[in-house]
Amino acid sequence: VQLQASGGGLVQAGGSLRLSCAASGRTFRNYGMGWFRQAPGKEREFVAGKRWSDGNAYYVDSVKGRFTISRDNAKNTVYLQMNSLKPEDTAVYYCAAHRPMGWNVKDLHEYDYWGQGTLVTVSS
Repeated sequence: VQLQASGGGLVQAGGSLRLSCAASGRTFRNYGMGWFRQAPGKEREFVAGKRWSDGNAYYVDSVKGRFTISRDNAKNTVYLQMNSLKPEDTAVYYCAAHRPMGWNVKDLHEYDYWGQGTLVTVSS
């Protein structure tokens, strides 16, 4: 599976962005999907994930109620809708494919494939 993230950019606080992650490979629908982010000087952190086995979605507390992860298997694409953006959301955002037998979508070690990242900058 190859992943291509897009949709990042500069937005004012309170604004919205939708990130997209296009996947190639016919096995895309066999994977859960997740989004991580990495701010300058910080470790990569889990943002949102959707597990393959049951389709349940999980979010880091700081984005609950503001971000929504979704996928369109017909388009081999996963999305991250980000609303009410805050300056602390500024980071490079990465999409990743979560292994089918994996359980903990918050654990980056359970992801087999990663996209190249897209930069989101939220100005105050």
